[in-house]
Amino acid sequence: MRAMVLAAGLGTRLRPITFDMPKPMVPVLNRPVMEHILRLLARHDFTETIANLHWFPDLIEEHFGDGSSCGVSLSYSKEEALLGTSGGVRNVADFLGEEFLIISGDALTDIDLTAMREFHESHDGIATLATKRVTDTSQFGVAITDSAGRISGFQEKPDPSEALSDLANCGIYMFRKEIFDYFPAPGTSKAVKESDPEGFADWAMDVFPRLLESDVPFYSHEIDAYWNDIGNLAELRESTVDALTGAVQVEQVGEIVDGYRNGEPKGDEGKLEGPVLLGPGCEIGEDVRIDGPAVIGDGARIGTGSRLRDVIVLPGAELPAGSVLIGAILGARG
Repeated sequence: MRAMVLAAGLGTRLRPITFDMPKPMVPVLNRPVMEHILRLLARHDFTETIANLHWFPDLIEEHFGDGSSCGVSLSYSKEEALLGTSGGVRNVADFLGEEFLIISGDALTDIDLTAMREFHESHDGIATLATKRVTDTSQFGVAITDSAGRISGFQEKPDPSEALSDLANCGIYMFRKEIFDYFPAPGTSKAVKESDPEGFADWAMDVFPRLLESDVPFYSHEIDAYWNDIGNLAELRESTVDALTGAVQVEQVGEIVDGYRNGEPKGDEGKLEGPVLLGPGCEIGEDVRIDGPAVIGDGARIGTGSRLRDVIVLPGAELPAGSVLIGAILGARG
């Protein structure tokens, strides 16, 4: 089964970070979040992979190349204009083949894709959607299902008091090629705005409603694995802490430190109260105190006498001597 990584979005809610990089390149534990996804695909034998690109496409292509460093064979589909959540998938239908996986390149998860594939192959439905139970449905689109897991409807971010389900749609899908029979004709998407291209299409507005209207079976695969969309700065911080403390199983780059760096200093000088992840090539000045959880990115520089607590310092960022940084994300200047 081949896979497609969705990597074309603008990441507007992660600005100002995404003014200078695409959302899939935002680091979690000093690896781009898309790198965690590609390594996850490789672990579950989804080695033939394609990614759609739009915002800063060259940064993604230059970093991943042919994907071999992550254990996959990676090709690219560049969208001059965004084609929507499903239009980009239709654009590479010839690559995807008989059955395929769609996964976001900007979400953090350690989902068991092998188990999802086994469930997908066990039923007669045209699609399988990964879902996860949530407490606050107002933040998610939720799927309504029957006792067999067949999807009978959706609600978009319902208030918990009005929600008919607590199964959040994780945006991780497995499809049979017949799904393309239920796409809107070019130029007829219900989600289209005047500026959208002819091939634009949307899962929630176009494809899934047609499946329901046509009484085509498709199913929910409920997961208990970690999943976080990283849609905004708060979720980036949450995902980073979760990864640092082991709530989600992903690889890190750098060394986790908890304690003194250089012998036995006086007082709290030079103390890193962990967990603190130090990326390769970072420089920590004298008499610096860092209270974790914290991540110091590759090549970052922390000036002498600085005090940091609960921070993410992105790769290449510099903090002047004597600074105090609390509960913040520090980026590099462009």
